[in-house]
Amino acid sequence: MSRPLRCIDVCNGDADGLCAVVQWRQVDPAPAELVTGLKRDIELLRRVRAQAGDEILVCDLSMQRNLPELLRLLDQGATVRYFDHHAVEQVPRHPRLQAWLDDSSRMCSSLLVDRFLGGRRRAWALVGAYGDNLVEVADVLAREQGFDAQQCAVLRRVGQAVNYNAYGDDERDVLIPPASLYPLLLRHEDPLRLFEHEPMLGAIEALREADLEQALRLGPWREHAHGRIWRLPDAAWSRRVSGSLANLLAGQRPEQAHVVLRETASGTLVASVRAPMRRPRGAHDLCRRFGGAGRAAAGGIDALRAGELGRFVEAFEAGDWMRGPARAGQAGPG
Repeated sequence: MSRPLRCIDVCNGDADGLCAVVQWRQVDPAPAELVTGLKRDIELLRRVRAQAGDEILVCDLSMQRNLPELLRLLDQGATVRYFDHHAVEQVPRHPRLQAWLDDSSRMCSSLLVDRFLGGRRRAWALVGAYGDNLVEVADVLAREQGFDAQQCAVLRRVGQAVNYNAYGDDERDVLIPPASLYPLLLRHEDPLRLFEHEPMLGAIEALREADLEQALRLGPWREHAHGRIWRLPDAAWSRRVSGSLANLLAGQRPEQAHVVLRETASGTLVASVRAPMRRPRGAHDLCRRFGGAGRAAAGGIDALRAGELGRFVEAFEAGDWMRGPARAGQAGPG
């Protein structure tokens, strides 16, 4: 079978996105151009310039947010494989698009790639799942694979560190750009020994722990029967810590919902929303009301205007967004 003109891999720069591509390229080690960015760099397909015969792999990017650019790339003659777990209203049907989509609360993009590859790089899929805060799901899969508790703890540490490195407003906020971290991951088939061979992982972990300690000292801004809200100032540490703090708080009180608000220099707020881990639903729906997006268990708002804060808090504390039935995953063509 002939090779495409070019292979282009496009993914979110968090643990789920990077680990999805690591799995793929370790199984199919073709030379490929990587297009990635920080956690909130979602509309990455606009950076891709393709021509007929190119093959594009997309992992962990909202199809809803990238739909116009996806259609452009297909019109230009590229073939696209798409793995994602974010909500999408309608999946286009096209002979050069193959999409594996599932927005259920127990799924992430790394696990979708793992399913497609038949578990050939299961350890890396687990790193992605742990990094995406699917701890219970990852624990079950890890036990089925024969990993013991100590090995699970290491895979979780790797996932948390890789994921942490994706948070920031720009690359000055992180220790290493995700595009530079990726080749460090790709060269190791076994992620269990990453901390031994890649000092950068230890440095990221230490930074994460220091930032979390600073955030926790602030305490909650608001507490309610349905959950807690943290509010952070605009600073490099807070830009890094928002997602990890939301995940940590969700794990501490799995029966409650959580929001981490971060102030920005422009006067808006960035929101990281986590549905209760014991009832993981509705986060996307809540965020969508205020211009954000996400999936059932977790979502975000990039620019919540100060004038909307009161209405957002009321909607969050009302809890109606958690009461609807959990949606089944969506599967695209192919």
